Amino acid sequence: MASSPEYLEFVLDLLRDVPDVTHKKMMGEYLLYSQRILSGGVYDDRFLLKSTASARGAFPQEQIPYDGARPMQLVDSEDSGRIAEVVADMLKELPKPKK
Repeated sequence: MASSPEYLEFVLDLLRDVPDVTHKKMMGEYLLYSQRILSGGVYDDRFLLKSTASARGAFPQEQIPYDGARPMQLVDSEDSGRIAEVVADMLKELPKPKK
């Protein structure tokens, strides 16, 4: 099942306090970037963040985005400020984009 554009808009609204958020559609789902760093995605109308220490601490429930993928953290909050803090912490833990 592909994610709906409406759900993507909902997630982008939750990310309104995160700097430089962009998204890329891929096979009916959406990859989410902040400051050009892949930080999560929207899969089957679920908002998932990459599994980092910060994300696991804030959102402990793991979900598999698609068959064969590594587990990610299910965002179960609508608190955009809290989400922005977690993403900011995650960006320190994730690899920087290649030039």
